[in-house]
Amino acid sequence: MPTTVEPDPQGFYFVGGTPFFASRHDQRISYALYVPKDHTPQAAPLPLVVIQHGTGRSAELYRDRWKSFAIEHRCVILTPLFPAGLVEPRELHSFKFLSSGGIRFDEELLHIVDEVGEVFNTETARFYLHGFSGGGQFAHRFFYVHPDRLAGVSIGAPGRITRLDDSLPWWLGTGGFEEVFGTRIDLEAMRKVPVQMVVGGDDVETWEINNVGGPNWLDGVEQTGRTRIERLECLRANFDEHGIQVRFDVVPGVGHRGSAVIPAVQEFLGKLLNERGTR
Repeated sequence: MPTTVEPDPQGFYFVGGTPFFASRHDQRISYALYVPKDHTPQAAPLPLVVIQHGTGRSAELYRDRWKSFAIEHRCVILTPLFPAGLVEPRELHSFKFLSSGGIRFDEELLHIVDEVGEVFNTETARFYLHGFSGGGQFAHRFFYVHPDRLAGVSIGAPGRITRLDDSLPWWLGTGGFEEVFGTRIDLEAMRKVPVQMVVGGDDVETWEINNVGGPNWLDGVEQTGRTRIERLECLRANFDEHGIQVRFDVVPGVGHRGSAVIPAVQEFLGKLLNERGTR
């Protein structure tokens, strides 16, 4: 009779859709992945695609929705999880602004990326980043600080934007940026990174993003537009003024739903992955 080869009880959980692992650098922060099941430590490292959650922390959902993409395009999907209430009880928004309560969320992501490269055999020098809503806020601000680490960035429907404008205080603009992050904006590096902006054509509700006096409000936000569509158009115009080319996707019939813009994001990132080595 043929012998049945049973899975390795330990290794089984390190391929496919993984559990959430605590970051070695800060165990309050965790991450999950989708790793193609035939990927091995002996193989060539696979490119890394980071999908950053929004306010709802739906990291597991994104991991699962990107499974087929990972298999088709031979890449590893990483979904970090920055828990709510990390800076103070019931707090929701700190990760979106990269630096809060003594935590540098951009650097925590880089620690996770380095760990994933070591444990799961992925490329870490440069990776691809997408975020929607609160994740879109994180993604475009991360782009400002670390353009050298990105092979492509997709900015999805951020409710609050940071313009490249040193006359405006952080986070409305980039005034005081160097004092906060210890580095300057590198426009030349930013111009080399492929950029997508994506939003649903029906993403017009304003109850969450026009919360005057809320914990994630600064006077001046209203000048960037009333809806997420208008604010993303404002950010695109700002990028254009600085010579940063943008692919701008408005997905018809879609409201504020990150899962519904995934096909447009996958088209953008899939093209970049297919062109690897030619850029």
